Amino acid sequence: MSHPVAKSINVFITSDRLIANNYFNRHDPAPIYMRQLSHQFEDYISQSVKSAKRHSAIFYKLKCKCEDDKQYAEPLMYAIRGHFTAKKEDREKEFVKFKRRNWTLLVISIIVVILFQTMLPMVMSSESGFTTGVINSLDVFAWVLLWHPIDELVFRWNTFLKDICLLKKLATAEYILIENEKNYVVVDDSLRVVA
Repeated sequence: MSHPVAKSINVFITSDRLIANNYFNRHDPAPIYMRQLSHQFEDYISQSVKSAKRHSAIFYKLKCKCEDDKQYAEPLMYAIRGHFTAKKEDREKEFVKFKRRNWTLLVISIIVVILFQTMLPMVMSSESGFTTGVINSLDVFAWVLLWHPIDELVFRWNTFLKDICLLKKLATAEYILIENEKNYVVVDDSLRVVA
């Protein structure tokens, strides 16, 4: 099932002390701005941005019910941005490891194929039917050996880039404080001030 392309995506979050505590790992004793996000909250954010495409803008919209709730907005955003920055760095490390592993496997596969394709036919006599069977088997073996690293390097790298791009957007997204619902209205996924 395909999702419609969204120009901007809003992640709505309520900023107050009681609800903000539910956004974090309950067993993390760190200050609020350094806490780990809970799995439920991370899943909520991931589901909210599921339809994001490469050029989609992401905004966090924090609803503050009273003036005291504003003090939790900045630490909450700091924790969210730190969480997704760390996840982006982990994904970038996985991508580097993925490329290194597949390039190494490809080079080793090419060396093995060259050795078998050049050396083995020289050693065997070309007059027997057995030699033809072995050479044909080597051709199949070469394709099988080279297929996996080529498939990974050509078709699988885009998933990493998509994830890294999304995590970067989540780590750097701007946030908007919604102080009073009566003063703002959402029109075409953007906030407009109402007099």
